[in-house]
Amino acid sequence: MKILVFGKTGQVAHELARRCPGNVDAVFLGRDEVDLSTPDNAAQAISHARVDAVINAAAWTSVDKAEAEEAAATVVNGDAPGAMARACADKSIPFLHISTDYVFDGAGSEPFVPEHATLPLGAYGRSKLAGEKAVQASDAHHLILRTSWVVSPHGANFIKTMLRLGHERDSLRVVADQFGGPTPAASIADALYTAARIMLDGHVGGTHHFAGAPDTSWANFAREIMVGASLPCQIEDIPTSAFPTPAKRPMNSRLDCSSFNEVFGVARPEWRAGLRDILNELGEIK
Repeated sequence: MKILVFGKTGQVAHELARRCPGNVDAVFLGRDEVDLSTPDNAAQAISHARVDAVINAAAWTSVDKAEAEEAAATVVNGDAPGAMARACADKSIPFLHISTDYVFDGAGSEPFVPEHATLPLGAYGRSKLAGEKAVQASDAHHLILRTSWVVSPHGANFIKTMLRLGHERDSLRVVADQFGGPTPAASIADALYTAARIMLDGHVGGTHHFAGAPDTSWANFAREIMVGASLPCQIEDIPTSAFPTPAKRPMNSRLDCSSFNEVFGVARPEWRAGLRDILNELGEIK
């Protein structure tokens, strides 16, 4: 199986490269090779490639910056995936696309099912929802995989921020009223490879959720990080209102992942195990 992957340096793309199965030939295209701010370039790359499937692991991920640059974010997160999906439809090959919990409004306390009405709170969520709609309208054999709270040993993410601050400070104030499932990028990569293989063998696809278990708060996640790294830094619970940001965050990012397990046989990853692996790789476990 040969797969074309958009993305090279992001958390999921990095893990897709590291965890590529032996029977898969994956080709990775970074921003220097295909700039998604010009969606036609992405479509041309697919048209010229001799591959069995395409994974889009590239995106505009700066949530706060998107508030000031929504048009640019929408080109990358909305127009480019649509162009990719249409190119895949033309070649009759599967297209796998990563989306986000930010397409929901974060209301309530129940996990969101894939069929739940979407209502983004900000520009980033709107740009990602635009991508979902473009992929769904493309006639491509597609998978839209919504995930949340992605973490890994690479790039910028919550674990690495907490470790940096935990080494510098005796205490940290962390939001305790936002809930979701931390998701190791390694688990997302494995799930995508599994899904790609199954999609090549049949016609399953659609929109599904994949997030780490169990659901927790940012503050409790921070505590687990400090304990895992044997750092004495104490975590103080604060409300979201005490930590304002340009973009409004969903209070409830819980995702119902049962349909992905039913269709592709991939259960929610246990994020504590993923956290141990990440801390070990970062040299935080002595």
